[in-house]
Amino acid sequence: MSAVSSGTKPISQVDAALDATQEFLASCIDSLSSHIAVLDEDGVILAVNGAWRRFADQNGYGGGNYGVGSNYVDACQPTSGEADDCIFAVAGLRDVLHGRRNEFQMEYPCHSAGARRWFILHVTRFTASGPARLVVAHEEITQRKHAEEALKEADRRKDEFLAILAHELRNPLAPIRHALKIIRVTDGDPEVLHSACEIMERQIGHMVRLVDDLLDVNRISRGTIELRRQSVDLASAIKHAVEAATPSIVNMQQTLTVMQPPQPIYLNGDLTRLAQALSNLLSNASRYTERAGSIYLTIAREGGQAVIKIKDTGIGIAAEQLPLVFDMFNRLDSPGEHSQSGLGIGLTVVKNLIEMHGGTVVAYSAGLGQGCEFVVRLPVEMESEHAPTEPATAPEAKPMLPRRILVVDDNRDSATSLATFLKLFGNETYTAFDGREAVGVAAAIEPDVVLLDIGMPKMNGYDAARRIRAQSWGHRVILVAVTGWGQEEDRRKAHEAGFNCHMVKPVDPAHLMSLLSSLSPQHQVEYEVH
Repeated sequence: MSAVSSGTKPISQVDAALDATQEFLASCIDSLSSHIAVLDEDGVILAVNGAWRRFADQNGYGGGNYGVGSNYVDACQPTSGEADDCIFAVAGLRDVLHGRRNEFQMEYPCHSAGARRWFILHVTRFTASGPARLVVAHEEITQRKHAEEALKEADRRKDEFLAILAHELRNPLAPIRHALKIIRVTDGDPEVLHSACEIMERQIGHMVRLVDDLLDVNRISRGTIELRRQSVDLASAIKHAVEAATPSIVNMQQTLTVMQPPQPIYLNGDLTRLAQALSNLLSNASRYTERAGSIYLTIAREGGQAVIKIKDTGIGIAAEQLPLVFDMFNRLDSPGEHSQSGLGIGLTVVKNLIEMHGGTVVAYSAGLGQGCEFVVRLPVEMESEHAPTEPATAPEAKPMLPRRILVVDDNRDSATSLATFLKLFGNETYTAFDGREAVGVAAAIEPDVVLLDIGMPKMNGYDAARRIRAQSWGHRVILVAVTGWGQEEDRRKAHEAGFNCHMVKPVDPAHLMSLLSSLSPQHQVEYEVH
């Protein structure tokens, strides 16, 4: 007996150890963010943690209804008629309580403290020893639900955008196809041919702008747009913007009034990007203005800022939509001729380009049917040390001497059509349809000019350019990259591969001819055509 006694701790020590263990477990449960309660087999609350108590107090559930000693199932019962999820929760709780299942789980919304929150309810039955116990835990999942809802909304907007994109790309194809049919069946009537060509040029220009906006959205989201800053006369940016938007305005028989100050306003910015932003605003005004409506473009200087206002007599913007006009893929619900027009990315591009220049753009409207106004503010150059310069654009056209030109593109229609066009002006043209073939044809004919695509099978354009340059006659060749890749990194790679010039598809053939007429193999030009 003494041996047994010597190995046994006094009861007081055992009780103390048990109390310490229980206190530790209670502290652990109390530190959890989930609202936790322990119930007996009748549903009476035996213990709760701090999160449970705080939630009950904050939401008016105190006073014993949800505290220790109260029956949790009975407390929940009065609310079970309020919503299906309450009925479902009480039924699940009873099933676990009566041993019909070992656990129950459900998600539910909770309208409390003026906010709609989401929780997940876990009910678990424990019967390891002694009487059964239930652990009820309510864990808040509001952030997760918001993330899920945002993901669903983004997915919905993506699907809607893809449908809109398909629609917007198909729209120009119909008139282009019709114009081609007209050209095929016409008897050579110059007026009919001219009209058909104008239709195709207009619609192709529309498709190019769509693709450019998509590329710019991608660049903006990745932060890869780089401004080529210089001293810019704002009047020059206005001129370029008006020229770009004129076809849409003329097509809608609208009137554009431009008011500029007599004194020039200089900005430090990228002329091409500024013109693009202003052109997008003018095109947007035309899109949402009725036929024969009016658009007003005013420019002024206010202190250290240039203020550009574009106002129209169009459909206006509802008050609830005003804060959303610059959001990606947001499109105004517009009745009539311009209903559901555009991709909903043009104004996003505008806002980002203006902000990259240190400026702001704000939309105003008195409501539907009241027209709208966009106000752009840009910091001015206080003292210009040099005159503003134009961006790298197509050189002034000069007579082009006939040349031996190799056109390389894995798109056979693209290569053949461009070669045919250049041949009409007395050039000797050849085609190749991959990089390896291009090197072979070039070795056979020793061309004066090679128009070379980049992304091709068998050998890409960079490697083909290097091999052509490595030939004994290669230093005499004018190499022009004609590609759909237009990032800064792509231009750098083209330069390193030995190209004289980098052009982005689709290339205007007339611009290409103007460029070729002014280029020699010694020229290194970065000329980007959109």
